[in-house]
Amino acid sequence: MTAENKEFQFGGVHHVALVCRDMAKTVEFYRDILGMPLIKTLELPGNRGQHFFFDCGNGDSIAFFWFPEAPGYEPGVAAPAALPTQGSFVSAHGSLNHLAIKVPAEKFEEYYQRLKAKGVPVTPILNHDNSETQTSPEMTDEVYVRSVYFFDPDGVCLEFAAWTHDGFTEADVAHEPRRATVAA
Repeated sequence: MTAENKEFQFGGVHHVALVCRDMAKTVEFYRDILGMPLIKTLELPGNRGQHFFFDCGNGDSIAFFWFPEAPGYEPGVAAPAALPTQGSFVSAHGSLNHLAIKVPAEKFEEYYQRLKAKGVPVTPILNHDNSETQTSPEMTDEVYVRSVYFFDPDGVCLEFAAWTHDGFTEADVAHEPRRATVAA
């Protein structure tokens, strides 16, 4: 299924901007562990902090702000308290639950092992399908995406995700959106 935007011509996500506690640790993780090139750095005027951009492929970027006076991290509020399969994956309205980075399906297992070799705590591989549990312990024809989740140094939940088939059809859009209920 190809969806067409008749209002605007979008080219994907330009960048996602997150907030980090320590820019040096953020650079070490994204550039040195994940291998993302650091492509732009800014010192904010008035000594208000920094803003750095990393290339995550296809002309897309992940950016970080560092603010010297930013409030601290609140797991379970601004981000999930745990990785999928390891506890509550809920986060508050308006929060960034996780950031999925597309990786090639043929490299997925290699990249999973590479994260583990670099000492990054990861979830087991999740083979997402349309079964009742929505995951399969092994690859089947029903698996549409493979995922592994991990946290960055600031508790941002990241996912390496690999599509495993060529496209979706109208049958893949089969659920009515739910409305929020108002408390009595």
